[in-house]
Amino acid sequence: MISIDEMQDMLDELAEELPSVFYEELNGGILLLPQMKLSEYARSHDLYILGEYVRDRVMGRYIVIYYGSFERVYGHLREDAFKDELRKTLRHEFRHHLEYLAGEDDLEKEDDRDLRDYLKD
Repeated sequence: MISIDEMQDMLDELAEELPSVFYEELNGGILLLPQMKLSEYARSHDLYILGEYVRDRVMGRYIVIYYGSFERVYGHLREDAFKDELRKTLRHEFRHHLEYLAGEDDLEKEDDRDLRDYLKD
């Protein structure tokens, strides 16, 4: 099991892999929260939110990663595989940020399709 402190170290390392231009207008940075977050669409406690890109009128723009969700979904993985999943999630949320700044919504559409596919099953 990876502790929240170990995950924070991983997240910091992964964040440093990204070019500084990715951080433009991401005034709230990247937050690692301890909780697990279940999707409102989950049918059998099986759809966890790993991360979110947040746009808030007061707090600005930031990325949230949920430690508890990662532990629930990927806690069984070796450290390197866990880190790969964290990298994928972080880059997914950065793609939301960059597409928002560019006025695009392709990833939102992909996420919506994935959710519809989940709900069909």
